[in-house]
Amino acid sequence: MSNWYSESSPLERRTFWASFGGWALDALDVQMFGLAIPALIAAFGISKADAGLLGSITLFFGAFGGWFGGALGDRFGRVKALQITVATFALATFACAFAMTYTQLLVLKAIQGLGFGAEWACGAVLMAEIIRPEHRGKALGSVQSAWAVGWGAAVLLSALVFTYAPADIGWRLLFALGLLPALLIIFIRRGLKEPPRAVAAAKTPFFATLSGIFHRDVLRSTLIGGLFGIGAHGGYAALTTFLPTYLREVRHLSVLGSSGYLAVIIVAFFCGCVTSGIVSDRIGRRANVAFFAGACIVTVLIYIFAPLTNGQMLVLGFPLGFFSAGIPASMAALFSELYPAGVRGTGVGFCYNFGRIVSAAFPFLVGFLSDRIGLGPAIGIDAAFAYSLVLIAVLLLPETRGKVFEQAATKRA
Repeated sequence: MSNWYSESSPLERRTFWASFGGWALDALDVQMFGLAIPALIAAFGISKADAGLLGSITLFFGAFGGWFGGALGDRFGRVKALQITVATFALATFACAFAMTYTQLLVLKAIQGLGFGAEWACGAVLMAEIIRPEHRGKALGSVQSAWAVGWGAAVLLSALVFTYAPADIGWRLLFALGLLPALLIIFIRRGLKEPPRAVAAAKTPFFATLSGIFHRDVLRSTLIGGLFGIGAHGGYAALTTFLPTYLREVRHLSVLGSSGYLAVIIVAFFCGCVTSGIVSDRIGRRANVAFFAGACIVTVLIYIFAPLTNGQMLVLGFPLGFFSAGIPASMAALFSELYPAGVRGTGVGFCYNFGRIVSAAFPFLVGFLSDRIGLGPAIGIDAAFAYSLVLIAVLLLPETRGKVFEQAATKRA
């Protein structure tokens, strides 16, 4: 990482940190939900399937948020769209702290999904267009590692809050902290510059921009990219939404004990993102994704189904987190390189987030199946199936490593 970063211009570095910070704070807000599930079940008297639906509704609306957010960036500019989307998910998460009914929480989680889906699309394309092609995979892989930073912060905050505050108050305190990302808007406004946009995109009606990714020239990329997104998000959602609950209720670990297991996975996720970005720039996007997807399938099945001791699970947590990181870490660079400038944001936002529409069913299915076959098998089967879809999709996509964008005149000041 240090080599490409030292070669970067001041603008590239500022853009990197804005994107990194946005994605880390995204993760903080989103991952707090998975850690609060036991408290939410008790507070609202809901089932695991109902709790899974809260996660599913966030993913579902995140899909539309990504599509609309990407189009917003294509039409009105990446930086302006990034500010709007950060404010949306921060305020929605904060409002969740004051939900009095399950229905209210469901609505607020939907709004949160719109915001964080849109934020990723805007930040990823902004970074892809600013960074030079030979470092695109490494830079965007490093940005994706910010998810581990936010996830780790959520675990630490959860452990502290639920240790020192009653559960019925603790989950509200967690969501109230979701207002923190709003502070990032100040940095975005002062430190970033808008990359040049295609003249046609700036004049194209908004809804025409939305539908541009279904033009015959890019339709194949859109369809296969959508399948990729389903597998990537489905596997991640199936694994992580109920993993804290699995560790506590099935493995009988305390809040602090389960936090230790999650910490290993989170550190590994960070390392996996950075490694995937480096490998992607060296051996290509397709080979990199195929390796990580195959490794994910094997590791998840061993983690869930093998008769492991708690100590062995702790050790295996590292490869589980490491391999699960490689797929999302490759998506921003790959999807950005599939589309021309006029619909790049829309295409990236759609492919990355369309998977959330279908993958929104995975947390619900895990909760539903857990009542019939157990929580562990439900997680393992759903996650392995989803990662198999990634393998199929990547074999159908072209190699795009090192692609030079049309906006070669972008200034790196």
